[in-house]
Amino acid sequence: MKDKILLAHGSGGRMTRELIRELFQPYLHNQYLDKESDAAILKQLSGKIAVSTDAFVVNPVIFPGGDIGKLAICGTINDLAVSGAKPHSITASFILEEGLRKTELEQIVASMSSEIKNLDIALIAADTKVVPSGLCDKIYITTTGIGTVIPGLEQVSTGKGIQAGDRIILSGTIGDHGAAIFCARYPEDILTTIVSDCACLYPLIEKISSFGTGIRFMRDPTRGGLATVLCEVAENQDWGLTIKENLIPVRNEVAGLCDLVGLDPLYLANEGKFIMVAAESISNEVLTALRSHPLGKNACEIGVVTRENPGRVILETPIGGTRLLTMLSGDPLPRIC
Repeated sequence: MKDKILLAHGSGGRMTRELIRELFQPYLHNQYLDKESDAAILKQLSGKIAVSTDAFVVNPVIFPGGDIGKLAICGTINDLAVSGAKPHSITASFILEEGLRKTELEQIVASMSSEIKNLDIALIAADTKVVPSGLCDKIYITTTGIGTVIPGLEQVSTGKGIQAGDRIILSGTIGDHGAAIFCARYPEDILTTIVSDCACLYPLIEKISSFGTGIRFMRDPTRGGLATVLCEVAENQDWGLTIKENLIPVRNEVAGLCDLVGLDPLYLANEGKFIMVAAESISNEVLTALRSHPLGKNACEIGVVTRENPGRVILETPIGGTRLLTMLSGDPLPRIC
């Protein structure tokens, strides 16, 4: 049993200390955690502060292109980034199931460490609990991210500045994460491997941060996918969105899987893409900036804001028809993040 998590690892005693010092600290140690205090004391941050909290329960916890640890860091940082904030620090809480293999936990913690170092941020506080076997599915992670809002991007999370004529831009292919999780759950039935797009978006969004108020809106289309985000932003507005289906990039493998099992890529989760609305006057420059970064090489314009069909999202099909997009109904693929 030495290679597995035991209930005693959550007791707060000697075995808890051993788990923290032997597995967590080698990857996550820093000036805040090394003090082993009950709270991190931060220096005063300048400007407006953005805070985001999230929880991650993905199944399986390790999948092609990532794991729950990488997902937890990227997902939290992405929520800050699409809100116009530069990430500063993050906290994490781990709920571990009795019987979880330490090798799996170590891989997850190592992934978190790698993403944190790449972004030059700090994990400033953490906690670990253990529950009996059967009361948790291996590991759940909750996080809180802290960032400082970039001047000029204060309104991008609300979309209040959106105007008719603005362009709708997508940073890359859709549905990769949802499709990857589906394939990972049914490896014997699905004979293709699709890799999740799980990635931290801040370095890409930093490329366009200087456009300021010309960026009207940003959101990462995770649960509910692209279609749901578009419907959310258009809801109760005096303008509508017109999207061209043939301009939306979908990988051939993802499209093939969706055709095979009856999924719609417009509603599949993404963990390394974002949708944005930009002023028409800067849309070409924004696309050039996005395409200069590896995460944005497939960035494209997929539609326009229009005075027609207020409050609605209209999808123009390749054969000349139209389709009204609605929010996701039900949950065809639960526990994707």
